[in-house]
Parts: sequence; C-alpha cells; structure tokens
Amino acid sequence: MNYKFSDKVSGLKASAIREILKFTSVPGVISFAAGNPAPEAFPTEKIAEISAELLRDDPILALQYSITEGYTPLRDLLKEQLRAKNCFNSDIDDLIITSGAQQANELSCKVLLNEGDTLICESPSFIGSINAFKSYNVNLVGVELEEDGINLEKLEEALRTEKNVRILYLIPNFQNPTGRTMSLAKRKAVYELACRYDFIILEDNPYGDLRFAGEDIPSIKSMDTEGRVIYTGTFSKILSPGFRTGYVSAPAEIIQKIVVCKQVSDVHSNIWAQAVCHRFMTSVDLDEHFAKLRSIYKEKCELMCSYIDSGFSKKISYSKPEGGLFIWCTLPEDCDMPAFCTKAVRDYKIAVVPGSAFCIKESDKTSSFRLNFSTPTNQQISDGMEILASMTREMFD
Repeated sequence: MNYKFSDKVSGLKASAIREILKFTSVPGVISFAAGNPAPEAFPTEKIAEISAELLRDDPILALQYSITEGYTPLRDLLKEQLRAKNCFNSDIDDLIITSGAQQANELSCKVLLNEGDTLICESPSFIGSINAFKSYNVNLVGVELEEDGINLEKLEEALRTEKNVRILYLIPNFQNPTGRTMSLAKRKAVYELACRYDFIILEDNPYGDLRFAGEDIPSIKSMDTEGRVIYTGTFSKILSPGFRTGYVSAPAEIIQKIVVCKQVSDVHSNIWAQAVCHRFMTSVDLDEHFAKLRSIYKEKCELMCSYIDSGFSKKISYSKPEGGLFIWCTLPEDCDMPAFCTKAVRDYKIAVVPGSAFCIKESDKTSSFRLNFSTPTNQQISDGMEILASMTREMFD
C-alpha cells in the first residue's frame, strides 16, 4: 500500500544522533555521541527505598489515574523552589508537570503558534525541540549562536524581517549541543527585544543545576515583568530521564491551554514517577546531591578537555563548558565534517555527533561536532580521546 502521511510529519526525519548511536552496538566502539546522565549519578538505592515505601504505604496513589496538572505536592514544591529564584510570580504564573521538558516545549508551541507563524531559535539547537516545532509547520528560523549566546544583531534583523514572530526558543545554560552559556548582558537584551517586538521567550533549562565552574547567572524568567517568558525544566538530568518528568512555569492563561492539550496527548504524566520525585526532593540533602552530580561531571569534563588541550591538532578549536554534558569542537573550515565523523566511528571506533544534526535547515553549514562526557566511563574517556586525538593529528598536522 502507498501510505500518504500528513503534512505535519512528512518532512520529519529520524534523529541523526539516533542513527549514529546504532554504531555504538558494534563491539569495541567508544561512544561520545549520547547525552545520557552518568550511570554513577543515579541514586538507585534511594529511589528503590522510596518506591518500596510508596507502593507499601500509598499504592493507589502510584497506580491510579491522576490529574492532568500533576501531583499537587510536587507542583507546590516546584513553585516554592522557582519562587526562591524569582522564576515564579504567584500573581500571574501557574505550573504543570509534563512528560519531560521536551513535551513542555512541544505543548508551548502547540498552544501559541499557527501554521506559518515564526519561531526563532539558536543555531545550532536541540534536535528534539527542533523536530517538535517542525511538526507544527511553523516557519523555523535559526540565528547564529556566539560564545556568549545568540547573535543580537542577527536576532533583531530576523525580528524585523520575518513575519509573525511569536516565540524565541533558547537554552541559556550549557546549551545543547554547544555547551555555551548566555551572558547576563545578552539575557537582558533579549528580554528587552521581546518587550519591544512583542513575542514570547521559551526558556529551556534542563542543565542549569549542573554548573561546576563559574557563577550562576539569573534566568530570563527572573527578569520577566510582563508575562513574556515560559520556563521549562526537567528531572531528567538531576534524578532520572527514565521518569520522563518535567515541568513548565508560565502565565496561568498559557498553562490552562497547555492542560487541555496535554489531556488530549497523554491525560497526565507518570504519577508514580512524580511521587518518587517529590519524596526524593523532600527527603534528601539536595545540596549534597547536587554537589555529587557536579563533582562527577566536573571530573569527566576536565578529563576530556585535558586530551583536547594536550593531544588534539591545534587546528581544532573548542568551547570549554562551565556545566552541562557537552563539548563543541570545530574543525578547519575546509574539512568535510560529516566524513570526519563517519571516519571516526568506522575506522577508529569512536562515535561523535556531526554538528549538522543540530542545524535548523539542511542547507545550513557547520564544521563542528559534539562530544558528550557524561555517559562514558573515565577509562572510556581516556582511551577514546587518546584515539581521537591521534586521528586529528594524522588528518590535520
């Protein structure tokens, strides 16, 4: 049978990251291509303890249907935590639990954009959100990402020239895929542009709690006085991605629409996972928990960077992150970057992600690739980076 797919999905393609990950099943391949938390970061014993208590003491809560907005104690806790960071205004905001931050981003797009409306994002950007936005047939416009955040001149040019700009999607902290962080000055400038050109900022913050160097920078949401910022977060990087538990904080009118759309999508997010998240967050020393996570990722990041500094060809540049999970490396401009990534996994058994996987349009050019330091063991980082460093010297020196 000749299947005819809807316009919304006919142009979507499988993630290039997932395609690269197929190579990781080949014996001997060391993968720097994933974006998973470190296995040693999972508090497995505490999660097992909480789960056993929950199923013993309140099994119906964990197994029954729940409300779309999410588990009330968890929502209240998140509101309290966000309020302490000036990221929740009790007078205008509300909060809903979602199935990961990606669903929060997708539903925000669904409730605010019509087909043909413009959504601007950093280029490169997170492929999961890019595909979610594309599924609604929006006019997706990428703006160059600089070391300290989005290029403000090119952003304003897009705001002047593109029609019906409704949303600007940003990952200000340790951005995926580049690991870069937006400066305070640019955050303020972006918010001023939102007020001047009348659009919504969708601020995605999955990595903010994983800062292991430098100083915290206030969120754009904390600057919002006009109800222009939607703020999304997740437990995927601080507790468990398998829980699929995220959240979105936004003006109540927007949350009300997201609730209706979520009811159509999945009724509610996993209530067992929500209850476990709440009990974990209220029964452990969170400062100690986050300190452990940051220590793990700092060690892994510094180990990987040490091989780039000492072993990579000097013709390769990179952005050293202050947190998160990723390092962005840039090859010489005349290098065939996809061929480099293919050669790395095929001939050297080192999997990295081509930067083109994160481009907004197929016609966009990039000579960069992404490394992940959270998933491999320290030994795999040492072994794999030594091999990759040797490859770069052979190719470029």
